[in-house]
Amino acid sequence: MTTTRSTEVPTKAAVPPATSTGPRVQSAVIKYGFIFVTVTLFTYFALSEPSFRDSATLLDTLRYVSVAAILGLGVTLTMAVGGMDMSVGAVAGLGVTVAAKTMVTYNQVGVVAILAVIAAGALAGLLNALLIVVLKIPDMLATLGTMFVIQGTKLILVDGQSITPGMTQSDGSTAPGKFTEGFLRIDRGTVLGVPVSVLIFGALTVVAWVFLARTRWGRVLYAIGANPEASRLAGIRVGAYRALAYVLSGVLASIGGLILASRIGQGDVSAGTSQLLEAVAVALVGTSVLGRGRPNVWGTALGAVLIGIITTGLTIKGLPYYTQDVVEGAVLILALVFSFTLSKRRTA
Repeated sequence: MTTTRSTEVPTKAAVPPATSTGPRVQSAVIKYGFIFVTVTLFTYFALSEPSFRDSATLLDTLRYVSVAAILGLGVTLTMAVGGMDMSVGAVAGLGVTVAAKTMVTYNQVGVVAILAVIAAGALAGLLNALLIVVLKIPDMLATLGTMFVIQGTKLILVDGQSITPGMTQSDGSTAPGKFTEGFLRIDRGTVLGVPVSVLIFGALTVVAWVFLARTRWGRVLYAIGANPEASRLAGIRVGAYRALAYVLSGVLASIGGLILASRIGQGDVSAGTSQLLEAVAVALVGTSVLGRGRPNVWGTALGAVLIGIITTGLTIKGLPYYTQDVVEGAVLILALVFSFTLSKRRTA
């Protein structure tokens, strides 16, 4: 009697592939980490300090960050083309000086001052574009040089003195003009209880987002920032688009200067000095929002809100200003960690 041996090879039961939650958690932290931090800080200050929950405090927070946020939008545009505008604070300060000079010294109306300030910002942007696009000077070095030139120019315009209504001028006469009521409403006025400067900040954020994310020009700016040589070979006028980014940055900085001039009500020669670091900070913080890893408008806006929450919350708690600087610096470092971690994962 013969027996046959089965040739079938027994199979093992199928084992479901192992899943690792580590990468998913890391991805979630990178993508939503800063939103979580913002919400957590807001909740903490709101629960621990009743005055923080007041609507007037929240609006004042947005009003406080509106200048840095608008300047940050300009920095975001230049970052999109792979550059960095370090002159935005100086341009905003120049705007304060030009506004005061126009209304107080030359006794012109607010509309003339607004046009003069925006023209000055556009000229500053053109100067940056000339240095960077035509003379091929690296972005950061060129805009740092422009920053010092603009700071010196505004001091020369006013003989190193702040401009105030009724001041005695260098020729011994009294300044004939003043800041008009309409101009002062740029920051001090409200519409339905919302400060005008906050509305300007919101409107410019939406316009900048549409421009960068929903138009061909914005997509081209991002393409140039990612690979300028490939963009050039594709027929894109790289120089023209980079110039556009810097001119727009100058215009946005001048709008921030208008708000600042309306806020302080005089031509303070030191105005705008502190705005550069805040503008750069909010733009860099914005790169880590939602794990984008690149400059984006909504990220910059959220970065500005986060800085405002920290500053207002710590002020209400009575912490000294140098503590606020440490916390803001720590937030910026954390944002950069998120951004560079994301960029490494994308290139891995």
